[in-house]
Amino acid sequence: MSNNFDKDIQYYKFCFYGFLKNLRFFEPFLILFFLEKGITFLQIGTLYAIREILITILEIPSGVIADVFGRRKSLIFSFLFYIISFLIFFLSNNYFIYIIAILFYATGDAFRTGTHKAMIFTYLKIKGWGNQRAHYYGKTRSWSQMGSAISSLIAASIVFYSGNYKSIFIYSTIPYILDLVLITSYPKILDNKGIQFKWSQIIKKFREVITDFIFSFKNIQILKAVANLSSHSGFHKAIKDYLQPVIQTLALSIPIMLAFTEKQRSAILIGGFYFIIYLLTSYSSNKAGKLKDKLKSIELALNFTLYLGFIFALLSGIFFHNGFYFVSVLFYTGIYLVENIRNPIGVAYVSELYKDEVLATALSANSQAKSFIAALIAPIIGFLTDKFGIGIGLSVLALILIISTPLYLAKKKK
Repeated sequence: MSNNFDKDIQYYKFCFYGFLKNLRFFEPFLILFFLEKGITFLQIGTLYAIREILITILEIPSGVIADVFGRRKSLIFSFLFYIISFLIFFLSNNYFIYIIAILFYATGDAFRTGTHKAMIFTYLKIKGWGNQRAHYYGKTRSWSQMGSAISSLIAASIVFYSGNYKSIFIYSTIPYILDLVLITSYPKILDNKGIQFKWSQIIKKFREVITDFIFSFKNIQILKAVANLSSHSGFHKAIKDYLQPVIQTLALSIPIMLAFTEKQRSAILIGGFYFIIYLLTSYSSNKAGKLKDKLKSIELALNFTLYLGFIFALLSGIFFHNGFYFVSVLFYTGIYLVENIRNPIGVAYVSELYKDEVLATALSANSQAKSFIAALIAPIIGFLTDKFGIGIGLSVLALILIISTPLYLAKKKK
């Protein structure tokens, strides 16, 4: 199916939103930042788990709030919470204070996830482009990945010249302030706001949305669809930052740029690798719709990429454990590519199963499932990494997921 939509002003606003949102300069160096502060992998996993547990708790209420009070307001509050989180990370050196920062970050995530996707799909419905969901969302998401690519180079420059990791948090506030302003320019029709601020109407709307949502989840097909999409996404979310010490190990094993400090060498290589990775993920996300069309079935595309991502993780762990660091990085990159191919296809697949009135809630539920899986995995891989190393931890988790995959393979929609 060829593209059948116009690239109007709102299309570019959606794209620019994703580009700015992914200028998270701290992201390529987050685990290294924690390690520099003397925090263990298990403690890092605990921080990640706290973040994901709070997201899991807040996802449904935040989705309902977005559907009731307006999606633009929900996103504005989200970015305010993000900015507060960045400031706390920049100012603190204490593990327990980092927990507070993580709580603010998780709240921001909960109010954001699902909400912007719902706005995109509402816009497609208004314009009569509902059958273009995978193509349209894939192209807007590719701009997000382009933002991540540019972000990695800027982050590497910040670390290289500042000599520390904490500066990346204060710089991360700048694009988030710009995104906050951009959101205010979105048309009000995307709010999907259908009630006035009266408690009786609000309570009634909450009941309606939650009832529709619960009814939808009684469908076993929807449960399997969400499990299929969130299993790989949750795994990716929990393990993606472990690429940083993998690349750092590679950087320190290569006898080049010896005139620089270890931190500068790591910054250059990490920034370069992340730049390439996100260029590739941008391309793969852009082509997600074509892959779906080529495989003739959205279910086949989801199932094939599900197995592929876990196999890449297994091989990356094995090669890292045996000292083949460059090959390990290549397979780790494959996990990123698979996730960014799967995401537009899977989100389009899941969104087709819901009523538009509860779309933000439904997509938040999918994010909630992803967060729940990430919360389970994060402390486990942290513990395994402290005990046996990254390679063993990654391989063991990937093997377990490969074995369990047949339980949630996507099936043809009825």
